Amino acid sequence: MDKTSADTIAAIATPPGKGGIGIVRVSGPQVPSLIERYFGRPLPSRQAELRPFRDRGGEILDRGIAIFFEAPHSYTGEHVLELQAHGGPVVLSLLLRYMLELGARPARPGEFTERAFLNDKMDLAQAEAVIDLIDSSSEQAARAAARSLQGAFSHTVLQLKEKLIRLRMHIEAALDFPEEEIDFLADAELAGRMRELQLQLTEVSRSLRVGRLLKEGLSVLILGRPNAGKSSLLNRLAGREAAIVTEIAGTTRDVLREHIHIEGVPLHIIDTAGLRDSADPVEREGVRRAWAEVEQADHVLLIVDDRTGVSPEEEKIIQALPSDKPFDLIRNKIDLSGREPFVETIDVQRKTLGLSAKTGAGIELLLAHLKQHIGAGQTLENIVTARQRHIDAIAEVERHVSLAADQLKARQGELAAEELMLAQQTLGAIIGEFHSDDLLGEIFSSFCIGK
Repeated sequence: MDKTSADTIAAIATPPGKGGIGIVRVSGPQVPSLIERYFGRPLPSRQAELRPFRDRGGEILDRGIAIFFEAPHSYTGEHVLELQAHGGPVVLSLLLRYMLELGARPARPGEFTERAFLNDKMDLAQAEAVIDLIDSSSEQAARAAARSLQGAFSHTVLQLKEKLIRLRMHIEAALDFPEEEIDFLADAELAGRMRELQLQLTEVSRSLRVGRLLKEGLSVLILGRPNAGKSSLLNRLAGREAAIVTEIAGTTRDVLREHIHIEGVPLHIIDTAGLRDSADPVEREGVRRAWAEVEQADHVLLIVDDRTGVSPEEEKIIQALPSDKPFDLIRNKIDLSGREPFVETIDVQRKTLGLSAKTGAGIELLLAHLKQHIGAGQTLENIVTARQRHIDAIAEVERHVSLAADQLKARQGELAAEELMLAQQTLGAIIGEFHSDDLLGEIFSSFCIGK
């Protein structure tokens, strides 16, 4: 790609504040001349040197390590200089100011990594993994991001792309020789390869969804009628008195949020107002907000009193839930109904669980179920970090391949080949083979300055 910029950029590459070490990073074609003007002589490539760092007047600010990385053997693929000083904000600001006076300009957020992408040091999926690794909130999320940064996800995308190309070649070859008596489009091997590709896409999609949950966490919404025990369950899961619990119905009026971890995976617990008809405008607003949260949640826990079971009002709540929204029925207050904790399977995604939010009995069953839903109980060594655009792109690829399979069955080879070409282009967009400047701006603007 080699889109090396004509200008040179500089930024402080370490976080704001005080620390043992701070780094000023400079990248671009002017770095060698900037080094000679600053130090009075060149620096050897990729060798650390202890040098005095001076201000514009020649006064020594600090002594630290200077490292020059000659292009293309650097993070950005350009000439790069790193000045490693003591991590005081004043010293770093003065060093950066002098680099700017010597001809560099301030770097935009993410511009170093953007240049690495444009100079083919990494693809777009790997570039996104950089910020995911920085922002990781758990060990598993960090490991998943590291796998993506090392190219694991990109390798999978390229494998899928290769399979798509071979399928297209087979179909287009059949179209080029229509006079042959053999119906190549009816080849059982071709149909089998199409099915194999669809199965692999399904597995990749599942893996990406787990990767997204590792990065962003599972959003779990607690829903139910007043006094069902929603706030007690929030407190039990949070391990502290996060919500007020009283015998008065309707105590919770607004949305409450708590963040916990299950085996290193973030879990966002959301408590809501009790669902009921009310003349109180504040309570009505709380109910409206509760239903608004349903649309955003990954999973819903519907709380009912085990002593009374599911009432007609709670049946209406179940019917009002989106059909594709995973939810569990939590029969709370088994300490009052006299039952032991239990789990009953409704279907693959849903269960009925009996527990007591007050005593904690059965909470471990709920946590185990949520872990299974997240994927934390599975082997995660092949899971990579994922963004919503990756998930959406793979879903689009699945759609095109499914349409191609249908066209193949109908002996519409031209249409099948066209769908496979669109799927191939969608895969290429994941790793940046096809991209828009708007997409790059959106991705790299979320990076910190200096990265």
